[in-house]
Amino acid sequence: MSHFRTLLIWQKSMTLVTTVYQTTKSFPKEELFGLTSQLRRCSISIPSNIAEGSGRESDKEYVRFLNISIGSLFELQTQLEIAKNIDYLTQEQFNKQYEDTRELERMLISFIKKVKERC
Repeated sequence: MSHFRTLLIWQKSMTLVTTVYQTTKSFPKEELFGLTSQLRRCSISIPSNIAEGSGRESDKEYVRFLNISIGSLFELQTQLEIAKNIDYLTQEQFNKQYEDTRELERMLISFIKKVKERC
C-alpha cells in the first residue's frame, strides 16, 4: 500500500473537489441543501475513500474503498449532467468537468485492477 498523497488519482480528485466547490458557488441559494450539497459531498467522497482505503490492512479492503470512490465519481458525473440540464452549468463548464471525471474514472479503474492483482 502506498501513501495516498503520492497517488495521482488522489491528487487529481482533490483538484476536482476544488473545481466543484468553485463552480457551485454560483448556484442559486435555494440549491444550497440540494444539488450544491450533493455535488460537494460526492466529490469529497472520492479522495476521502482513496485515502481511507490506503490505510486499511489488506488490499481487499483497499479495493472496497476504491470501489466506493468510483461509485461517488459516477454519482458526480450524473449530478454534473443534471446541473447542465437545468442551466446551472454552461456546456463548456460541463464538458471540462465531465472530461476531468472521465480521466479520473479511467485512472481509478486501472488502479483498482493493479491492486486486485496483488490480492
